[in-house]
Amino acid sequence: MALELNEAQELFKSAKNGDRRSLSRLMTSIESGNIPNLERKQCWTLGITGPPGVGKSTLIGQMISHWLVKGHRVAILALDPTSPVSGGSFLADRVRMDQADLSEEVFVRSIASGSNTGGIPNYLGEMCFALSECGWTRILIETVGTGQYDIRIFGYAQRVLLLDGPDRGDIIQAEKAGILELADFIAVNKSDLPGSESAVQGLKLSLGLSENEKRKVHLVSALEGTGIADLISTIDSCEINDSRRKIRMREMLISNWDSLLLNHSQIDLYLEKLCSGSITVNDAINSMVREIISRGE
Repeated sequence: MALELNEAQELFKSAKNGDRRSLSRLMTSIESGNIPNLERKQCWTLGITGPPGVGKSTLIGQMISHWLVKGHRVAILALDPTSPVSGGSFLADRVRMDQADLSEEVFVRSIASGSNTGGIPNYLGEMCFALSECGWTRILIETVGTGQYDIRIFGYAQRVLLLDGPDRGDIIQAEKAGILELADFIAVNKSDLPGSESAVQGLKLSLGLSENEKRKVHLVSALEGTGIADLISTIDSCEINDSRRKIRMREMLISNWDSLLLNHSQIDLYLEKLCSGSITVNDAINSMVREIISRGE
C-alpha cells in the first residue's frame, strides 16, 4: 500500500507539472483508492444533471468553447451508468463533446458510476481536488441522468445546473421536487423544437409559486449554440449558496456510507443469507457495521 501511495504522489507531482499521461494515471490511481496528499481547498465545480438524452454532453461541448476563450482550463468528469447485471459501462460521453479533443486546455475523463445507489462514486471529490491543484479552473461533472429525487450530485459540486427539454411531456410533474427545488441554474435545451417556449413558461410558473424565487430559466440550443453565453454569464456570476451546506454534507455522507456497505468484502455472503431468509436486513447491517468498525475503515 505504501508503494502505491508513493506512486500516486509521484503521479500527482508530474500532473501538476503538466504531464497529461500522469494526470490520466492519477485519476485511475484515485479510482483504485490510492489518493495522494491533497490540500483539499475549495475548487470551482459545476454539476450538470438532467434526463438521459436531453443534450448534456452537447451543451458541455458548447460551454467548453466559451470558457476556453476566457482563458480557463476545463476538465470534465463524465459519469456513465454501470450495468447492474454485467457491471460494464460504455464510457462514450466524450464523442458528443465537440471541443473535447481540440485543445490541451481540455481534459475529459469518463467514469463508471459503479454500484453506488446515487450514481456517483465517493472518490469523485478527491478527483476534483486533484484536478484543481493541477491547474484546472473549470471542473464539470456530468451525471448519468436524473429522477425526481436524484440529488447526490449536490455532495460533490458547488453549483448544479438542471438541464431539461421540451419533449418530455409534463416536466413540471416530473421534476416538481428534489432536483428542481435545489438546482442553482435551470435551462431548457433544444430551443429550436416546438414546445420549448411553453416548457420555459411552465417552469417559470412553477418556480413563481415559491417565495423569494430569483432563479432565471434559460432557453438554449446546444446544437446551434444559442443562449449559451447568457447561461455561462449567470453561472460565472453566481455566489456559492452556503445555506445548502448541510444538504451537501448529507449527500456526501450518504455516498460514503453506501460505498462502505457496497464494497464490503463479505457483501455477497450477506446477500446469499438474505435470499435464503437466514438473516434479516437489520442483522446484515449490524454485522457489516461491526466488521467495518473492527477493521477501522
